[in-house]
Parts: sequence; C-alpha cells; structure tokens
Amino acid sequence: MTINELQDNVIEEFSVFDDWMDKYALLIDLGNSLPPLDEKYKTESNLIEGCQSRVWFQADYADGKIIFQGESDAVIVKGIVSLLINILSGHTPQEILDADLYFIDKVGLKEHLSPTRSNGLVAMVKQMRLYAMAYRAKEQQ
Repeated sequence: MTINELQDNVIEEFSVFDDWMDKYALLIDLGNSLPPLDEKYKTESNLIEGCQSRVWFQADYADGKIIFQGESDAVIVKGIVSLLINILSGHTPQEILDADLYFIDKVGLKEHLSPTRSNGLVAMVKQMRLYAMAYRAKEQQ
C-alpha cells in the first residue's frame, strides 16, 4: 500500500468517532498493539529530542526500504508512534521524504494534542525524515 492509502485508512478509522475521548482510546489501543522495542535500541541516540515523554525510534534499511520500530513511555504518545510507523515503515527513503502527512490534520491530532505532545509529534516526523535522508544519501553513494 502507498503512504497515502495508509493515511486514508487511518483517517477512515478515526472518522468513525465523533468524540475525542473515543479517538484517544483508539490511540491508546494502537499504542498497546505496538511491539515492545528491544532494550538495545533504547539508547540516547535513538531518543527523540523535543518530546516531553521518552520516545525512541530505530530505523533499519532492508531491500531499499526503511523499517521503523519505536516506543514511548506515555500511552497516547505510543499510539502516535504506532500511527507513524504503520504509515511510513516499509517505504523507500524517497517515498518518506516526499510524503505529505495530511492525516495529522485530517484526524485532528495537532489541534487535540497538548502543545508539548504536538511539538513531540513534529519532532518524531522530523526524525523519521532525517533517517530517510541518511539512507537516501547512502543509496546515492
């Protein structure tokens, strides 16, 4: 599936709920379904700067695609990590760099997250794009 198809699925999944408490519950469920990140990846270098809670991302490169893993110590943030991984993992560095992550606004994440969580979301997306830039640079060598 393309990144946009995956985003459309997320938008559809969230559109079922009118109440933001239900949407938070969905985020928590998504976070709970995220496989735990191996302790060896919970390093300072994988920690996302700008997040109030602790968030780690690990990116591996296989067969031209980036595979993301991640975790957070906060349940709602872990749900956001899960969403980002579900949408961006398994795509090429260029697809990730070209992606317009419109699902964030369509679902209403930015406006319903606290300012610190919203900043954290921006920091997570930025880090995933930095991984993509690094892997794209390696491809071009």
